[in-house]
Amino acid sequence: MSPETGPEISAEQREREESLVRAVLDSFDGTESPRLKQLVQGVVTHLHAFLRDVRLTEEEWRQGIDFLTAVGHITDERRQEFILLSDTLGASMQTIAINNEAYADATEATVFGPFFVEDAPRIDLGGDIAGPANGQPCWVEGTVRDTDGKPVAGARIEVWEADEDGFYDVQYDDDRVAGRAHLFSDDAGAFHFWAITPTPYPIPHDGPVGRMLEATGRSPMRASHLHFMVSAPESRTLVTHIFVRGDELLERDSVFGVKDSLVKDFVEQPAGTPTPDGRDLGGSTWSRVAFDIVLAPDGV
Repeated sequence: MSPETGPEISAEQREREESLVRAVLDSFDGTESPRLKQLVQGVVTHLHAFLRDVRLTEEEWRQGIDFLTAVGHITDERRQEFILLSDTLGASMQTIAINNEAYADATEATVFGPFFVEDAPRIDLGGDIAGPANGQPCWVEGTVRDTDGKPVAGARIEVWEADEDGFYDVQYDDDRVAGRAHLFSDDAGAFHFWAITPTPYPIPHDGPVGRMLEATGRSPMRASHLHFMVSAPESRTLVTHIFVRGDELLERDSVFGVKDSLVKDFVEQPAGTPTPDGRDLGGSTWSRVAFDIVLAPDGV
């Protein structure tokens, strides 16, 4: 065996392995759905190519099975370890790239993450998503428009984020709802609300994905960000974040979610600076950020 060519495989051994691949592929020939057939045969092809390329040992196979079993055991209605695994392997971002092709000046998409929750409370324009979550107040404002430049009225804007301690509400045990809400753009496509200035935090690393990161010398830290999901009729639903310019983690986000176009200026305001809506912050500092959203048409 040489480092350049890998292990020397005899012709007989190679035929045995290739014969098995053909047999597994052929077993799916009766699949009625062409798309399902393509998917399962694609998985078989690439999986067997991986096994043969790295010459997986039986002990490594057992460890892999144990790892996936552990991922399943820790997954529940509040924690999705499989999404976390997908995120840290770049599979989530690759899927997003495939399904959100660049179109005109449409806002770029990024990872969904494991902490989105359906039925977040509604707030009015100018409302506060923080609830009991701790953190520096942040005024977020922007517009929603289509790629022709027309304002999108009534766009549903879902927003969610971690508190200043790096935890989402679902990571607490008291059923709190904090750091998340939804609102709608006005007739001019504009929106504004209060949130918390994002801070860096680690993805959950007390489980199998965390152990994988530790074993491979990778950090679990995510760059500071605020999540958005924006939907409107006849528009492609956008799942994205905005990131804090100057964050030292922008170049090594643990889930590969950062895109240059999504890095924004969160401008800190000195204590006592009047707020856009006259809110009294008791003399504390706050920040503000602008994020103009462009939605691609549905079906592109």
